[in-house]
Amino acid sequence: MQTRPTFQDALEALGFRGLRGVYANLPPAALYEEALRRGEGWLVEGGPLVVHTGRHTGRSPRDRFLVREPRYEDRIDWGEINQPLSEGSFDRLYERLLAYFRGRDVFVQDLFVCAHEGYRRPIRVITEMAAHSLFAHSLFRRPRPEDRLPHEEPAFTVICAPGCRAVPAEDGTRSETFIVLHFAKRMAIIGGTKYAGEIKKSVFTALNFYLPEEGVFPMHAAANCGREGDVALFFGLSGTGKTTLSTDPERPLIGDDEHGFAPEGVFNFEGGCYAKVIRLSPEHEPGIYRASTRFGALLENVVFDPLTREVDFDSDAITENTRSGYPIDFLEPIVPEGVGGLPRAIFFLTYDAFGVLPPIAKLTEEQAMRYFLLGYTAKVAGTERGVTEPEATFSPGFGAPFLPRPPEFYAEMLRERLGRYAIDVWLLNTGLVGGPYGVGERMPLPQTRALLHAALDGSLKGVPFEEDPVFGLAVPTSCPGVSPKILRPREAWADPGAYDEQAHRLRERFEEELRRFRL
Repeated sequence: MQTRPTFQDALEALGFRGLRGVYANLPPAALYEEALRRGEGWLVEGGPLVVHTGRHTGRSPRDRFLVREPRYEDRIDWGEINQPLSEGSFDRLYERLLAYFRGRDVFVQDLFVCAHEGYRRPIRVITEMAAHSLFAHSLFRRPRPEDRLPHEEPAFTVICAPGCRAVPAEDGTRSETFIVLHFAKRMAIIGGTKYAGEIKKSVFTALNFYLPEEGVFPMHAAANCGREGDVALFFGLSGTGKTTLSTDPERPLIGDDEHGFAPEGVFNFEGGCYAKVIRLSPEHEPGIYRASTRFGALLENVVFDPLTREVDFDSDAITENTRSGYPIDFLEPIVPEGVGGLPRAIFFLTYDAFGVLPPIAKLTEEQAMRYFLLGYTAKVAGTERGVTEPEATFSPGFGAPFLPRPPEFYAEMLRERLGRYAIDVWLLNTGLVGGPYGVGERMPLPQTRALLHAALDGSLKGVPFEEDPVFGLAVPTSCPGVSPKILRPREAWADPGAYDEQAHRLRERFEEELRRFRL
């Protein structure tokens, strides 16, 4: 009788030899114990585990590579984002990684991605750190009792060893840090960084490559669902309010970050959330606050008092990019299956630090293509080192670092769906009103929610719209609970001439950026 392969067999098939110990599919409590025993982090008030990631407090895009090999070479958008690495360099790095693990412990999690049964696939995450195993357990979809995990054949494997460092002169990397995806081998290897987001985003990048071949449009977007089954999608970069606005007490959450849009509807890729928590408060984001202050949450680079162990979410002493990872069922309300119907509304979120875009506008199909390819938001002083003035930022598809194919490829997938289904597309500006950074104030969250709910419940359908004279956008003339002055950003400025100058300058930036694409 043939016996089922063991974890040891599966690891040996990957080339692992001489491991000290294999910790397979440990639950959160055991992973806490291992992380604390190994000095990886601290237990703080309420029960979260806090870890500090050292010099890498965010992703390392310049250290990320895709292996250039014949099978998939012509499908990749090679360039500064998708940097090529030879197969020989990958093999050397992989051997270096395997040698590093000899005599060490490994943590293994066998999990799933994609909530929809038709696209669901197993993944394996192999890590050096117990904390990273906890992160994977929280962020990806956990097996159900009836699931049989094919240990020997995961659809994608991630191996993460922060202590393993590349030798650039030998390995073809830029530095000692490396994040390398090999689509033909269905594998990602990570070294030289403790930032857990590299694990999550490597899997997302892989899905962005594989799923279109199955007719699925992969999206860097949140999704929630109304009482009538009406699904809404929220595209947006960090700081635009994607997590905050999709986590709505009136609309169950399908997921806060990564989804697929299939012919059958929308489905979450993940089983957890990875929220930015700088200045998190129980008043403004109660659900995320509760999820981040309980046992099972993993907090990255969050400051805490070493005596009382109380967390200080307001502190950016380590980084502005503080993070919380937790299972999605820490929130409520949610759609536990992670699957919804076809979307009825799409929102492109932007934080306009120049204070010139309207707070909400309805987009035509052509405008939707333009704003999808722009992926516009603005950095403001204090969010990144060296940023002292507002700075326009563009990320095609609202997720350029994770798109292995050309942006136009994903834009055409969106265009096809907009043409087939009755979907309203909106631009929602969560940025400044009344002036630019230093003068204007951020759009109040209650008013942003009022605009969002009005767009979703149909309240804006009977309202007259007028065309914004600079951007050509259709703007409602009124909305319950929102000041008409806010709806017309020019009227909120003390100096209308200064508004005109700023608005035309931003429009010119848009036009310059769009020249890169074949529209």
